Amino acid sequence: MLSSPWDAAKHMESAAALAKELSNWREVADFYQKASELYMECGRPQPASDALAKGARALEDTMPEEAIQLYTDACTILEDDEKEQMTFDLYRAVTSVYIKLEKYTDAASSLLRLGLAADKCNATNSQSKAYLSAIIVYLYAHDFKQAEKCYNDCSQIDAFLKSDHNRCASKFLSAYTDGDVDEIKKIAQSSAVSHLDHAIIRLARKLPTGDVSALKTSTAEDDEDSLDENDLT
Repeated sequence: MLSSPWDAAKHMESAAALAKELSNWREVADFYQKASELYMECGRPQPASDALAKGARALEDTMPEEAIQLYTDACTILEDDEKEQMTFDLYRAVTSVYIKLEKYTDAASSLLRLGLAADKCNATNSQSKAYLSAIIVYLYAHDFKQAEKCYNDCSQIDAFLKSDHNRCASKFLSAYTDGDVDEIKKIAQSSAVSHLDHAIIRLARKLPTGDVSALKTSTAEDDEDSLDENDLT
C-alpha cells in the first residue's frame, strides 16, 4: 500500500483471485471494490470498472444481489467517463442475473438502460435489440399493459420506430391482442428474436406464459365501451 495506488490495486486483484479460490465470497467483493477505488485514485476508470466486473462475474451464482450492485457500479464508472459502448455487455450480464432471480421488472429496466447507453453512442442496432428484449421480458412476466406502454414509449425514438425489432414487437402485441397462441409461437422463432441474447431467446420461446384469450376478451370489451361512448344517437 506504500507503493503506487496502481501496484496496490494489482495486489488487491491478486488477493481477490485467491479469495475466490478459497470461496471467501465476501472478501472477493471487498478486494475487487478496493482495487477499483485504487484504480480511480490513479485516474484510470477503465481498469476500475473491469475490477468491479470481475468481482460481479465471480459472485453471480453465490451472491447475485452483490453481483448486480458491482455490475451497476462498473457501468456508472464507464458512463461517467463517456464510454457508454463499453457498458453493453455489463448491462446484458445484469439482465441475465435479474432473469435468474425472476426479477423481470428489474431485468426490463436494465435493458432500457442499455438502450439509453446505446442511444448516446448511436449504436442503433443494439438500442433496438434492447427495446425489443425489454418488451419480451414484460410479455414473459405476463404484464401486457407494461409491454404495450414500453412499446409506445420506445416507438417515440426514430431508430427503434424504423427497425425490424419494432415490427417484431408490434407483431407480438397484435398476436397477444388477438389471443393467437400459434402466431405468438411463430414470431418467437423469427430472425429478429433469434439474434437477441440467449437469456431473452429462452424467454421468448416460452411465450405465451399466461392465458392470452383473456386479453382478447378484455380488448373486445374495451372496444365495445369506446363504441358506446361514441354512439351519440
